[in-house]
Parts: sequence; structure tokens; C-alpha cells
Amino acid sequence: MQGLCCLDAQGDRAMDLVVEFIREGRYGPEVQGPAEKMLAGAWSHRLQADTLLSRHSRHWDVHRMAVVDRGILRLALWELAVDNAPPAVVINEAIRLAKEFSTTESTRFVNGVLDAIAKQTRKDQGENE
Repeated sequence: MQGLCCLDAQGDRAMDLVVEFIREGRYGPEVQGPAEKMLAGAWSHRLQADTLLSRHSRHWDVHRMAVVDRGILRLALWELAVDNAPPAVVINEAIRLAKEFSTTESTRFVNGVLDAIAKQTRKDQGENE
């Protein structure tokens, strides 16, 4: 999530610095590898995530969202779409990140947006079966 915020502020040119930050962190390779995968995946899928966020965040332009909230949401949407993580787990983790790194209001915002997207996804999958 921190890496996504850095990339959001500085763009692709910061990718090497963010990867270096992950590798020099206090965690071993068992955490570093998945962290790099999540970072690269969420960053490369940000346009798709932003499209979903635009549709499901009432009265909020994606680029006006707090950088931290946008990073949390992009990461969560990548996990839902690509990593196929269970929606309840992803939403709970996103809320935990918002509580720790963002504002009090962010927890409700993140929960509401992700819940709306998860409900729409379930509805769409039900129609396709």
C-alpha cells in the first residue's frame, strides 16, 4: 500500500525505488516476493480499478480521493480480480489498512465502495451462470 502511494505520487519512474524499499525492509523473502507481486499487479491494473472506482464511489472523482484510500482500494480490487481472494477477507484487510493509515471517515468510505463492487460482481456472476 505504501508503495502504491509512492507510485501514485511519482509515477513509474519510482518503481525501482519502491522495489528496493521492499527488499531492504525487515521482512524476509517469503514476504518480499508476494509484496512485489501485489505492488506490480495492483499498479499495472490501476486503470481497470479506477474505472470500477469511478462507477461505485458516489460523488467522488478517483483523482480527488485521498492517495492512501486510492492505494488501499486499488490493492483490494487487484486482490479481488486477479488474486481471487475471498471478498470478505479483502474488505476486512482494506478496512484494517484504512484504520491504520488513513482517517476515521476512510474506513466507512473504503468499506462502502468495496462492498458495492463486491455486490455488483456477485450479481454479474449470477447473471452469467
